[in-house]
Amino acid sequence: MALVFSRGWVRDRFRPRLRVHLTPWTLVTFAIVALVLLPVASVLLGIFGESSDTWQHLASTVLATYLGNSAVLALGVGVVTLIMGVGTAWLVATCEFPGRRMLETGLILPLAMPTYIVAYTYAEVLAHAGPVQGVLQIVLDPSTTAALRTGLMSLPGAIFILSLVLYPYVYLITRASFLKQSGGILETSRILGKSGWGSFRQVALPMARPAVVAGVTLVLMEVLNEYGAVKYFGVSTFTTGIFRAWFSLGDTPSAIRLSACLLAFVFFLILVERVQRGRARFDHGSSRFRPVAPFRLKGARGWLATAACAIPVLLGFVVPVAQLLVWAAEVAPQALDRRFLVLAMNSFGLALVSALFAVAAALVIVYSVRLSPTPLLRLASRASSLGYSIPGAVIAVGVLVPFIWLDRRILELLAPLTGSPVGLLLTGTVAALIFAYVVRFLAVALNPLDSGFERICGNLDETSRSLGSPPLRTLRRVNIPLLKGTLLSAGLLVFVDVLKELPLTLILRPFDFDTLATRAFQLAMDEQVAESALPALLIVLVGLLPVILINRLIGQERGGPRGPGPDREEGRPGRPQGTGGGPATGGVPAGAGDLVGAAREGAGGVGTP
Repeated sequence: MALVFSRGWVRDRFRPRLRVHLTPWTLVTFAIVALVLLPVASVLLGIFGESSDTWQHLASTVLATYLGNSAVLALGVGVVTLIMGVGTAWLVATCEFPGRRMLETGLILPLAMPTYIVAYTYAEVLAHAGPVQGVLQIVLDPSTTAALRTGLMSLPGAIFILSLVLYPYVYLITRASFLKQSGGILETSRILGKSGWGSFRQVALPMARPAVVAGVTLVLMEVLNEYGAVKYFGVSTFTTGIFRAWFSLGDTPSAIRLSACLLAFVFFLILVERVQRGRARFDHGSSRFRPVAPFRLKGARGWLATAACAIPVLLGFVVPVAQLLVWAAEVAPQALDRRFLVLAMNSFGLALVSALFAVAAALVIVYSVRLSPTPLLRLASRASSLGYSIPGAVIAVGVLVPFIWLDRRILELLAPLTGSPVGLLLTGTVAALIFAYVVRFLAVALNPLDSGFERICGNLDETSRSLGSPPLRTLRRVNIPLLKGTLLSAGLLVFVDVLKELPLTLILRPFDFDTLATRAFQLAMDEQVAESALPALLIVLVGLLPVILINRLIGQERGGPRGPGPDREEGRPGRPQGTGGGPATGGVPAGAGDLVGAAREGAGGVGTP
């Protein structure tokens, strides 16, 4: 009897969570999620395969170096971006100083710069024949100036470069949080005797803690995904180790095990972020929201604030772009040829097709959850966001393993029919590359669409269905026209992310197939940095488009809610900070897509567990 009771209790307890309506929409959604999770599953299952002698050698010699360098790199970049992002966000959100409006936008610009481009640009700027060395040698000892470039091409130099490019992730989300905080709370703290620094440290920063942690977590994800900058600087990390095991050593089991180690690192970050956020909900604490009144900084304090916000923009965007423009002017007559046009067509074609597939898959998933919002389907939707949290090199290895296995099975079937060897049909093709892009950047499209559907009244769908329109027709005639802007924004974000992606493209690209990103990196590795300027500039130019879009969306939130809203009613908690208004893996923001969600949904205020 006890056993029967136990089984019945378990069945009754978990049945609501497992219930799902099997419709064509849910079946397609589960198929998409299964495909998205296939690379992760192949990496995890590969751990249980046979190990090789190469893996034993790597584990005993360089594995500790990979782990140590990756940990130090993540810790260093996390601390620096935390200081830079939170400090600049507080200044532009709550203070008035010379140039604030211009710097408010300028602080986002480094987000358009790929890290590997900034890395080799600074390496050449600090070279012996570079402009900086020429000036410094006038006042400093030659050995001291030479040590600058040597110090840059190292682990501390990689921390410096990555921090310059990645701090906008912390700045964007934290700035949105500060803009959403009620001015009355900060004024009350000042009335109670707190100084400006005390109000920031004891009131504003604790309220923004979930947003800050979410931004730093996203930075750490990008650090673990980094390949170009650390490879150029000669820093051994898990990502460079995966490339070495796959290309130089040709050892698939070792590459899989290194990928699994990196995957465990990522899952640990997700778990830490999820635990610290807990069950907290965030609200500004009043039905009458009043934004923070900017505090005017006068005299030297104002100019110090200007310098503090201008230096990251200068170092992270102005200097690299200025050097790229100089190089581009030198090589433009020779570099603007047919090959450059082919590179641009390859890159834009891949990005466009990948964006279309990613947006279409995200639309199916979000609409399926809207039609049947069961816990199991919501869980599947969140699982489909996992790809962005995983480094590109890991996804590439996870895609290659099942594709190689499938190709071998196809060859076994076709060999008796053709009577001659048949080449690989899937591995090393554009199709495999596009599939990997969709797996990696599906979350970037998923989160804006989820936020877009939340702003569409559900009564519209019900009215359409009551008039005899099936779900597909309702989606085509009602939802999609209302989501045109969101669909375009989601597609643009995926387009730019694909354009900049380097490690995944290097591993999966077809033979003799280059993109703007791979060509710029290869030229830099071959010490032809001037020739890499044109493809690099084109990547940066296109990358500025979502940066402008994100800035406009956050600007719309400056005034904050004017009264009680759907999530601001009395006694009703607001949305969690840092979630981006859409499904994310463990609450971790999924790149620019979640930044747009944070901009549109805003970040909360007072946390209440």
